[in-house]
Amino acid sequence: MVDNGSVGLRERKKQRTRRALIEAALRLFDEKGFDETTLAEIAAEADVSTRTFFSYFASKEDVVFYDSARKMELAVATLAGRAPGESPGDALLRIVEQSLTWLTTYEELTFEDAELRIRLVLKEPTLRARALVMLLESQTALVRALRAAYPELDQVEAAAAVGAMFGAVKLAIVADLCHDLSAEQMSSTARRAAEIALAGLRSLG
Repeated sequence: MVDNGSVGLRERKKQRTRRALIEAALRLFDEKGFDETTLAEIAAEADVSTRTFFSYFASKEDVVFYDSARKMELAVATLAGRAPGESPGDALLRIVEQSLTWLTTYEELTFEDAELRIRLVLKEPTLRARALVMLLESQTALVRALRAAYPELDQVEAAAAVGAMFGAVKLAIVADLCHDLSAEQMSSTARRAAEIALAGLRSLG
């Protein structure tokens, strides 16, 4: 017979280990550089073995983009479960809001962790290249999900809606980084950019 308390304890321990690996990796990448940091160093900093590292992540890049797959799943689910009468723009805005909330609720990471990750991706060529590929893949998936949720939209309308909303948010965040603003200020900027983009998407109903 399985002890539910024991299962809960094991799961919490796994979450703590995963969070420790993420925090250690981000800190070392910032201090030493992404290419210069080894998997062994990340594991040692998190007080686990290299073998344990591979139980959670397949590579250093995967540590940086630790939540990308889960965020995509939630975004697609949000569109699939859209509220009756909710416009395409409002549904996309809801995904942006969820993503901003996600920054400090997933794995109990902080705004500072999120800010550090953004800066690392912009600074490190390897991470920038991975981020661009993932951006294209995620937006293409969102276009498919948006069309499934709103069959009245054609391919061009769905692509323009996704590109306008998430392009505005991402570029606004990058612009804020250049002004050395805090993660909280960047979050506020992202919401403002999303609202501005939404004003242009009202024509989609």
